[in-house]
Amino acid sequence: MFWVFVISGFLQTGYSADVLKPDSVSVTEELELSNFSDNLESLMNLWYVQSSIGNDTSLLVGDYENDTLPSQYPDSVYIERLSRIPAVIPLTYNNFVKNYINVYTNKKKDKLEVMLGLSDYYFPMIEEILDYYDLPIELKYMAIIESALNPRAVSRVGATGMWQFMYRTGKAYGLTINSLVDERRDPVKATIAAAHYLKDMYNIYHDWTLVIASYNCGAGNVNKAIRRSGGKRNYWDIYYYLPRETRGYVPAFIAAAYSMNYYSKHNLSPVAIEMTLTTDTLVIHEDLHLKQVAEVLNVPLKELRDLNPQYRGDIIPGKSKPYALTVPLQYVAPFIDYQDSIFAYKDSVFFNPKSMIQKPGSRSSYVAQAPSGKAKLYYTVKSGDNLGFISEWYHVRVSDLRYWNGIRRNMIRVGQKLKVYVSPSKVERYKKINGMSFAQKQHSVGNNVTASAAKPKAPNTSSGGNGYVYYKVRNGDSIWEIAKKYPGVSDADILRLNNISSRSKIHPGQKLKIKPL
Repeated sequence: MFWVFVISGFLQTGYSADVLKPDSVSVTEELELSNFSDNLESLMNLWYVQSSIGNDTSLLVGDYENDTLPSQYPDSVYIERLSRIPAVIPLTYNNFVKNYINVYTNKKKDKLEVMLGLSDYYFPMIEEILDYYDLPIELKYMAIIESALNPRAVSRVGATGMWQFMYRTGKAYGLTINSLVDERRDPVKATIAAAHYLKDMYNIYHDWTLVIASYNCGAGNVNKAIRRSGGKRNYWDIYYYLPRETRGYVPAFIAAAYSMNYYSKHNLSPVAIEMTLTTDTLVIHEDLHLKQVAEVLNVPLKELRDLNPQYRGDIIPGKSKPYALTVPLQYVAPFIDYQDSIFAYKDSVFFNPKSMIQKPGSRSSYVAQAPSGKAKLYYTVKSGDNLGFISEWYHVRVSDLRYWNGIRRNMIRVGQKLKVYVSPSKVERYKKINGMSFAQKQHSVGNNVTASAAKPKAPNTSSGGNGYVYYKVRNGDSIWEIAKKYPGVSDADILRLNNISSRSKIHPGQKLKIKPL
């Protein structure tokens, strides 16, 4: 049994209440650092969410003017409710958790109601996978704080999908990521990959709260926090030794578990999402465009996209290897009956060789289709820019920037002109961005920078005598994180220059070639 005692508003489990003394960082700031608010907002752009709520805003706000239930309860009520949630992961209660509960059930209550509706579709799938791998079922709430159950979520640093995998981690856990397919966006395969990661981390820590923390900041940062705390292995004991955004991660997880179980106690109810709950998958062995399926079978194209978010540009490259197509159950038999017609339909249009870009020595990739109803602008890449910054300034996804401009990974170069598609009504606003300074662009999205930060410099850098810039590896570094420090340099560049593989380990003190002088 999980016993709890409250002293001065903090949960006591054998460690000092001083450990949990609040700092000057507000919960809202920590939410922003964890990309939580961005993911909540982005889920509202999903077609099945928009088609469900339409223009009826009452579905989002409920009857809050006539609330008969309190928005907040005494601490003893939260503690008692958390203790009744069937879980093997300790659902600790303290002021940090309380603040996050307030975010879910009050400040972001409209988004919580949408997530409650989406959980009817995604949670059964997630629970089945967690059960298969013998993992605690309550880990499903991690998908709430990772992506707000949005399989298309992309963070400012490129973490993608419902489980927010970075490129290298996704590849390491078996996910296909190429110009046409990104399985980080596949809810089933990404959940399986997340399950493997969580099992690996549990084999290291044997503590689920530390496992959850490591999912956010990596095992390296958790290990550093343990060392700096003198070897303590309780999450709340190492709380202030963790990166700031990770401090809010476990409280947000606990608050999500509470909110998804006790939303009705806060006068909230799920939005009925018009998403097909009964689906089936078809194995595709030929190249197929989603528009071929949509137009022959009269399935809404946007519904197919939402059921198959892993296919960039709507193309399933079945000739390269078999891929799965998810369709509403009622369309499985018609697809089988008319599959010859589907594959032949406008195939000369969708797979015309003239619509393919072929570079010497590289494989073909399809020309990105301009989004309908959008205006095209150009942005010239400046020193210090990266795709995360640019996507934030124009309020578009990093994945869309890559798709529109045929970019692989995050590689851009100074002087490169990038196509950006924006709302026609906001063209004049976004036109100005190309001429702004870095500080002005950051200020336009609410990110103030100091004079020294306006022109970021890569730390720990030296010039070598043989014409290269070198970086001295520090404790906790990774190749991908080092590459981010140098505009125009990718992790693949560093691997190639140093003749090492993606599986090679780097160690503190090692000098890496970064780029020619």
